[in-house]
Amino acid sequence: MSILTVKNLSHGFGDRAIFNDVSFRLLKGEHIGLIGANGEGKSTFMNIITRQLDPDEGKIEWAKNVRVGFLDQHTKLAKGQTMRDVLKSAFQYLFDLEADMNGMYEKMGEASPGEMERLLEEVGTIQDLLTNNDFYTIDAKVEEVARGLGLDEIGLDRDVNDLSGGQRTKILLAKLLLEKPDILLLDEPTNYLDEQHIEWLKRYLQDYENAFILISHDIPFLNSVINLIYHMENQELNRYVGDYDHFMHVYEVKKQQLEAAYKKQQQEISELKDFVARNKARVATRNMAMSRQKKLDKMDVIELAKEKPKPEFHFKTARTPSKTIFETKDLVIGYDEPLSQPLNLRMERGQKIALVGANGIGKTTLLRSLLGEIKPISGTVERGEFLEIGYFEQEIKVENQNTCIEEVWSEFPSMNQAEVRAALAKCGLMTKHIESKVSVLSGGEKAKVRLCKLINNGTNVLVLDEPTNHLDVDAKEELKRALKAYQGSILLISHEPEFYKEVVTDIWNGENWTTKIF
Repeated sequence: MSILTVKNLSHGFGDRAIFNDVSFRLLKGEHIGLIGANGEGKSTFMNIITRQLDPDEGKIEWAKNVRVGFLDQHTKLAKGQTMRDVLKSAFQYLFDLEADMNGMYEKMGEASPGEMERLLEEVGTIQDLLTNNDFYTIDAKVEEVARGLGLDEIGLDRDVNDLSGGQRTKILLAKLLLEKPDILLLDEPTNYLDEQHIEWLKRYLQDYENAFILISHDIPFLNSVINLIYHMENQELNRYVGDYDHFMHVYEVKKQQLEAAYKKQQQEISELKDFVARNKARVATRNMAMSRQKKLDKMDVIELAKEKPKPEFHFKTARTPSKTIFETKDLVIGYDEPLSQPLNLRMERGQKIALVGANGIGKTTLLRSLLGEIKPISGTVERGEFLEIGYFEQEIKVENQNTCIEEVWSEFPSMNQAEVRAALAKCGLMTKHIESKVSVLSGGEKAKVRLCKLINNGTNVLVLDEPTNHLDVDAKEELKRALKAYQGSILLISHEPEFYKEVVTDIWNGENWTTKIF
């Protein structure tokens, strides 16, 4: 049974086309991985099928009475709500039914015999719905999913306004899973999740009976949960049966076949054109020349897609710093309350450290305390001499109305426009992105603009907070290579072991010093 049908979808932003005559059909129970490079339109596609964005052309048809659940990381959570309130709101339709049923009970006192019969019938129907949907075990279900995603460690009675980016993602994901919709639409759900909870989500999706569409650049995670790939490239959407690894094999074969056919056809075109040019003026061979010209005119010319620029990250290094980079003495981090035991940490020149552990234990808070951006609750941080620090923040909340060119130019005013364009192109951005405002770019493209500024500043210490969030496969691999080659020191927060294990020399596990209970 078809849950969703997309017909002849075309869409673009200004003169930048995203889709051209795309059609798509989602069947019951399909587990789909929606993949493609940054900026190909994956999130735009999600916004169109959830009717948050109207397409330029095409039809979006959902089957009747289908309940759609969309993990939108930009959803606003109302101040004053607790995490428990948000999770229980997943069952709002059941609470509404219960309220209707209680209203019917009140009416029964004054009802006529005929009306009483109707009310009893309706009450019975609602009662069955509540029982079948586990209404009377809601609290237990909320606790179970909260445990799976580590929300019980944060405290379900905490105000949602106090949550970090990762915690917000978890609460939205938990609410969505509790709603058990007919189809889940998940846009990079592992961003901001830690390893342990990614593992829980993997098991959940493996057992999920209903359909889902998943956008993820975490290939091991994607491979473990999907059975179909839809690949978005050059305004097209193509379907492949199997996981990502199988898709890559088939895709490479198809690409090589197309290139071979293109070369063969170009050779034929060249020979036909040459024959026409040499023979069209001679009476004896004019008809043969015209015949070949007709063949040329009717030919369906194969076109190869333009090769997209592969990102190249080469970090500029500054002068050598002192031997000690950071040293803490009885440092207690936190805002209103302590997030750590007293910490005596030391980072030396040349060390590359991964800071790991569950969300909410204070990893970002520790980075910002070491950098001097926030004051510790107690203790001290000593920073070494001659440090040139490059800091990549996990999330930038301010809406940026600059174009990409203006954004980089403001940081490097001595560059000319050609140099700015070249620097952005090296980070894998095309002309259509470079001339766009930063605010309309995808998450991955925004990250590439920020990386462009970072790599062109001379640094001897890199402090990176989840730098791979939103980056596509090529950019992630290139960033890994560049960090391995970097001559300076690195302090890195990441939830992807396959990314950081080849880069770092040491691992600091925040769960060893957090005040949070596990």
